[in-house]
Parts: sequence; C-alpha cells; structure tokens
Amino acid sequence: MKFVDFYTEPDAMSVRAFVDEHFHHFNAGVLQRTSSSLSQFLHQDGRMFLTLAGAMSTAEIGRSLAQMIRQGHVAAISCTGANLEEDVFHLVARSHYERIENIDNLSTEDEVNLLERHLNRVTDTCIPEEQAIRNIEHHILALWKKASQEKASRLPHEYLYELLNSGCLEEVYDANPNHSWLLAAAEVNLPLFVPGWEDSTLGNIFAARCTEGIVDTSAVQGGIEYMTRLIEFYRSTTTPLAFLQVGGGIAGDFPICVVPLLNQDLREAVPLWSWFAQITDASASYGGYSGAPPNEKITWGKLGPETPRFNIKSDATIVLPLIFGYVLDL
Repeated sequence: MKFVDFYTEPDAMSVRAFVDEHFHHFNAGVLQRTSSSLSQFLHQDGRMFLTLAGAMSTAEIGRSLAQMIRQGHVAAISCTGANLEEDVFHLVARSHYERIENIDNLSTEDEVNLLERHLNRVTDTCIPEEQAIRNIEHHILALWKKASQEKASRLPHEYLYELLNSGCLEEVYDANPNHSWLLAAAEVNLPLFVPGWEDSTLGNIFAARCTEGIVDTSAVQGGIEYMTRLIEFYRSTTTPLAFLQVGGGIAGDFPICVVPLLNQDLREAVPLWSWFAQITDASASYGGYSGAPPNEKITWGKLGPETPRFNIKSDATIVLPLIFGYVLDL
C-alpha cells in the first residue's frame, strides 16, 4: 500500500488568529471573548486603565505591556510597589537572576542557602539583592536626599521616572530596554498610581533611611496624594476607559473606587467605567476582593448593569500576554 503524507507545514498564525481558531470553550472561551471585546474597544478610540497585582513584572509582562504603552492603548496604570520596582530591577540585573527548575523539591536548607547568597525568591525566580536592589537603592537614595534637602515632596514613581529619563542607568542595562514597561511609561509620563508603596522593597528601604535620619519622611508622598491625582485624572479624561484588573488587592480596588468617590462623596456626575475585565485565580467564597465577581461592583457604583463585564478565572502570567498579543495582533 502506498503511503500518502497529507501533512503540510501550517502557515504561521498570529496570536489573534490562534486564539480565534482554538479558544472556544470554558476559560479559553472567556479569554477569546474578552480579548476580542477589548480589541474592538481600544480600536474604537477607547483606552485601557490597567491594574497589576502579583509579581507580573518579574514574570516579564513588560515584553508585551511596553508595546501596549508605546502604541497608545494604555491611559494609566495602578500597580503594587513590587511591580513598580521589579521592572527596573530586572532591567539592570537580568543576567544575575537565577531560575529554580523544581520549586516543589526545595528543602528548608535550600531556602537558607538562597538567603545566604542574597537571592530573593519569587516562586521560581530569584532576584539578586546586590546587583538589582542595592544597585537601584544607590541611585534613588541620591534623589531622596536631594528632595529632603530642598524640602521637596514627590510620588514614589516620579523618582523612578526621573532615574530612567536621566539616562544614568543606560550603561548598566542588562536586559532589552524595549521590554521594560516602566521605561515605556516614563518616556511618555504615563499616569501611574502606586497605592501602598510602603509595602515594597524600596518602600522598606525608604522607611529605614528615614529612621536613620538620612532622608525626610515628607520626601515621598503617599496614598492620599495618589487618590487626589486619580480624581484629577478621571475628571479630565475624555475617552471611554476599559478597566482591566489583573489579580485584585489594593492595586485594583484603589483606582476603581474613584468613580463612587466622585459620584457619591463629591456629588459630581461622572460616567462609570466603560468596560471591565478581571483575571484571577481567587474564589469568591472567602469574601476577598480578588475573587469578587464583576457583578458585585454594580452594588458599589463602580460599574453599571450595561457595562461589558468579563471574568477570566486563570493564571494572569499566561492570560495577560495572550490578551496583549491579541490586541497588538502579534
């Protein structure tokens, strides 16, 4: 019998084409519908307000997020202090990071060994303290000292924007700068909100230097200043905003609350968020914000009954690059 080979090499597919072709059911189906809806929203003059919880910067979300920023799809970002700093840590120390192949087999002794080698573990990725954290501390401490001497006060991200835009780190770049979302944001002075920044490595370092009397506590502004900036941002926004929440926590709840703050507390009539999606692996059954379904936000005046709402119950490190790849048609 003659064998006939019917196999042909498949044509290369874009992320969008692949998702449209293969993602139809269950969480995959929700991912496809979310991606398609967001893509249409953004290509019809809408923009995205992105919130980042978890360790998305260490997961290198900058590879796709930087492109989203540079193509003008992102109106603003709210993130944890960890996501703010870990993007620039990676930018200056990528080759010094270490990958743990099988984290389930790590013993207590293995963890102690990492501690003694000054490697800070985030799941399977270890951030080198000296090359990443202390390197950035050296540069940003000079800015904190200068602000303290001048009795100036700025928001946490503004110091990192100044550091990146000054070019003083370029000679120590250890990763492709095109993959840094914070660098892309700094280039266009993207509105950034970092509630709870004190709960971060640089926030801890700042508190330590304040305790030592090296810098003034007033040099870095906090959450109330971020919220007043957020009020100004939302008041001045003229384009519809899609709210894409990655994870939950303070990075997500802080910015979404600006709408009921304006409508209910300041009694100003402002539109609700125009579109909403969340990516989470949390359950609603424990009463936490991260697992709360989108419909719950209607009761708080954050979303309306007609607001398009999507809830992808999955791992954001897998899902978010696919959504961005879909929008960018990579």
